[in-house]
Amino acid sequence: MKALVTGGGGFLGQYVVEQLVARGDSVRTFCRGDYPELGALGVETVRGNLRDPLAVVDACRGMDVVFHVAAKAGVWGRHEDFLRANMLGTSHVVFGCREQGVGRLVFTSSPSVTFDGTDQEGVDESAPYPTKWLCSYPHTKALAEKHVLAANGLDGLLTCSLRPHLIWGPRDRHLIPRLLARARAGRLRRVGPGTNLIDMIYVENAAAAHLQAADALTPDSPVAGRAYFLSQGEPVNCWKWIDEILALAGLPPVKKSISLPAAWRLGAVLEGVWRVLHLPGEPPMTRFLAAQLATSHYFDISRARTDFGYSPQITTSEGMARLAEEIRGTSEK
Repeated sequence: MKALVTGGGGFLGQYVVEQLVARGDSVRTFCRGDYPELGALGVETVRGNLRDPLAVVDACRGMDVVFHVAAKAGVWGRHEDFLRANMLGTSHVVFGCREQGVGRLVFTSSPSVTFDGTDQEGVDESAPYPTKWLCSYPHTKALAEKHVLAANGLDGLLTCSLRPHLIWGPRDRHLIPRLLARARAGRLRRVGPGTNLIDMIYVENAAAAHLQAADALTPDSPVAGRAYFLSQGEPVNCWKWIDEILALAGLPPVKKSISLPAAWRLGAVLEGVWRVLHLPGEPPMTRFLAAQLATSHYFDISRARTDFGYSPQITTSEGMARLAEEIRGTSEK
C-alpha cells in the first residue's frame, strides 16, 4: 500500500517507516527537517509543517493510509504551541485525508489523555477524559484524538487511535538520554515510596501495532472509530526499571527520594516561577511529572489483542538487551 507517515524522522515514526519498507509498502514521510536515514531507506520525504494545511493536503495525495505520528510532546511549554502542533496539526491531517480520498488514518495518541493525577490500575478504554488537566500535552492530544475518532466514516475515511505507553528502546533521543543525564548530574530523585507499577512498550512493538491496526481498519471491523491502549502487556515497578536502565550505563541506583505531596508542592512553585519569570527550558519538577513518577498507571490491552491481533513480539528482557548494546556502544565512542 501507499503510506504517509507524519513525523517519520522521529523516534517512533522512523520505526514505523522501516517496518513499512521492510514489507514492501511505498512510503512517503512528512517532516520539518532533513533526515538522511530516511533517504537511505529509499522513501520519499516531503518537508513541511503541520500548521500549513495546503502542505498537508498535498502530502496526502495518492495515499491509501496515513500514520499521523508527529506531535509536540513535553511536560512544559506554552499551551498555544501544543494546541497548534497537536490539535490544529491533526485537524489539517484529517482534512487532508478527506480532501484526497485517503481510506485509513491511524493516529498516535497517548494514555495520558485519560490521566487525572491518580492511580490507573488495569483500566481499559472506557476510562473517561479528565475534566482538569495537569499540562498541555495530554490535553491537546485528547482534543486531537476526539477529532480523529469523530471523523471516522466521513468521506469514506476510517480512523482509529493508538495509545502506546512510555515508548523506549534504541535510538531514543529523549526519555533514556534525559534520564541518564539527570542521574549523572545527581538530580534524580525517587518520587513516592517506589512501589508504583507502570506499563511501557518497546518501540518496535509500538510500530508493529500501527501496521496491524492499519491492516485491520476496514468498514466491517471493530477497529474503525476506536481507541486502544498499547503496552508490553505486563507492568513493571517504575523505580526498579529505572534502576535497571541506570545499571546498563554503569550508574548507581536512585537513592534519594521525595514524597509525592512534597514533589507536588515543589512542582506547583516551580511552575509559577517559570511562568512569571519566563525562564528558558522546563522546570525540573512539575505537578504532572510528580504524579506520573509516583502513581501506578497500567492498562488492559485486551481490546487491541482481540480487535487487531496485537501481541508484543519483542519481550522486555530482549528489548533491555538491545538497549544495553546501544548504551555500551555510545559510552565506548
